[in-house]
Amino acid sequence: MDGAALRSTGGTTNEMPHKTDDSFMISSICLGVGILTFAIVYFVRKFFQGGQFKNKDIRLDAKVVIITGANSGIGKETAVECAKRGARVYMGCRDANRMEKARQEILDKSGSQNVFGLELDLASFDSIRNFVRTFLSMERRLHVLINNAGVMACPKEYTKEGFEMHFGVNHLGHFYLTNLLLDVLKRTAPSRIVTVSSLAHKWGRIDKDDINSEKDYHEWGAYMQSKLCNILFSRHLAKRLRGTGVHTYCLHPGTINTELTRYLNRCMMIAAKPLLWVFFKSAKSGSQTTLYCAMEPTIAGDTGKYYSDCKLKEPEPQARDDAMAEWLWNISEKLTGLNR
Repeated sequence: MDGAALRSTGGTTNEMPHKTDDSFMISSICLGVGILTFAIVYFVRKFFQGGQFKNKDIRLDAKVVIITGANSGIGKETAVECAKRGARVYMGCRDANRMEKARQEILDKSGSQNVFGLELDLASFDSIRNFVRTFLSMERRLHVLINNAGVMACPKEYTKEGFEMHFGVNHLGHFYLTNLLLDVLKRTAPSRIVTVSSLAHKWGRIDKDDINSEKDYHEWGAYMQSKLCNILFSRHLAKRLRGTGVHTYCLHPGTINTELTRYLNRCMMIAAKPLLWVFFKSAKSGSQTTLYCAMEPTIAGDTGKYYSDCKLKEPEPQARDDAMAEWLWNISEKLTGLNR
């Protein structure tokens, strides 16, 4: 073999270890970046899950709980946890088939046999009355009413009685349901009324001349108004129930990717799914403040207050307007026929 061949062979042999070292270094860097990225995503997601209800010792044995909209999202998670703790849970849902499917899932997850489904369409006063009539034929007590169901940013629609859907379902439907159940709540006292509102109340405004959005409709404006109504309703209800042993609570569950987003642009929601997973709460985390308000013993004496991430929070000034709260109560009584 000549010298050129030897030099050629020697050169090739000397280069191989360098290539192997480079490949190993690149692999190590990629692995490190991957682990770091996973850790960052994990801790960011954990942070955005918010406050958790950590009192695992509270039992609800023999307690009766109603949860509206319990067939999905935070309502279903709330039902699972209440059932696990021994409560007799009544699901109030619009779609009977979906309700029964969810009920079976709740039974399986909770290990309870005391979960019952009753049809309830908050967009119909007849349905609300039928729900209450059926419930009272089955139970003589009610310890916790959780006003959880709602619609968000839906196209302009009207309830059976002709009310704009956000105002009619999110506020009037729960207003009417709560009032029809007040007598049994009083008989069962101490009892609680928990209403799920939203941080969106911050941008909510009530137009006394167009509360039904007949002159001007915008889906987000209507939603924000309804969430403001939730807080004002809970606040004024607390005053009316003073001394009865029935306490009211209102809350912001957090930003959650649930079926409430059904009316948003689907392509946008699918594209944003990875970000939603990181920065939005899971349904289980979203149920934590509801559970806190429904069970936490340290707030048993409080009423009419607003919570977020399992902590007391101050709502926006327009949500503390007692004159507006009284006006809203009076117009709601009139619209639902309770003052007849």
